Amino acid sequence: MFVEFMQEQLLLFVALAVILAMLVYSYVGDRISGYKSIGSAEAIRLYNDDVFLLDVRTSGEFRDGAIGNAVNISVTELPSKIDTLNTPKDQPLLVYCQTGARSARAAGMLAKKGFTQVYNLSGGMTAWKSAGLPVGSQKSKKNRKK
Repeated sequence: MFVEFMQEQLLLFVALAVILAMLVYSYVGDRISGYKSIGSAEAIRLYNDDVFLLDVRTSGEFRDGAIGNAVNISVTELPSKIDTLNTPKDQPLLVYCQTGARSARAAGMLAKKGFTQVYNLSGGMTAWKSAGLPVGSQKSKKNRKK
């Protein structure tokens, strides 16, 4: 009886399976990827605890403003410059970009290189500014430690 119902409503069961898979991934995805995505509120806590800030936007975006004393290495340059980061691999590291997509990719790269406390700012600078948090103007502060 149930099998007949399932066959008749196959499309609904496929949709249910996709939704369940997405829910499971949202709960375990960060653990699998090696980094944690956080919102602005938790990012403030990390910022106050002296987190290393890595801005993976382009240098032009970086000049328009950044968070604190962030180091700017674009996500396209990161693979070749990851070993030049001036921070211990066990220090908390907050990665951000404009919307959170590029920084998620960068956070994955950092985790694969052995950084153990990598955080991605969900929503990036857009979320940071929307929360009314301060943005400073930046000179070229390439690879400067906070």
